[in-house]
Amino acid sequence: QLQASGGGLVQAGDSLRLSCAASGRTGSSWTMAWFRRAPGKEREFVAAIFRSSGRPSYADSVKGRFTVSRDNAKKMLYLQMNNLKPEDTAGYFCATSERIIYSELYNRDAYAYWGQGTLVTVSS
Repeated sequence: QLQASGGGLVQAGDSLRLSCAASGRTGSSWTMAWFRRAPGKEREFVAAIFRSSGRPSYADSVKGRFTVSRDNAKKMLYLQMNNLKPEDTAGYFCATSERIIYSELYNRDAYAYWGQGTLVTVSS
């Protein structure tokens, strides 16, 4: 299971750090990712770390502002979000899966396990 936390109401330009705690049979070598869903929009890829490589990937819309990291010993995934914008307002979900190939990284349908989401609201 996955449990996301850290969302809240902030102003444009502020920062937030999201956390996702993994439990159960989820493994430190699994790919872990953040997705988000804004009101009236589809769930979209935000950032991920592919398997145990430590190599991060980002959506173009968050590059340079967001940083994804993981602590394999604690089974935690983080998303440091800086310089937040109103268009970042969304529910943020962490996801993981054991068998993802790199080309599937951005595809929400490739992820088997999802957390419940944490809401981030950015006011202008």
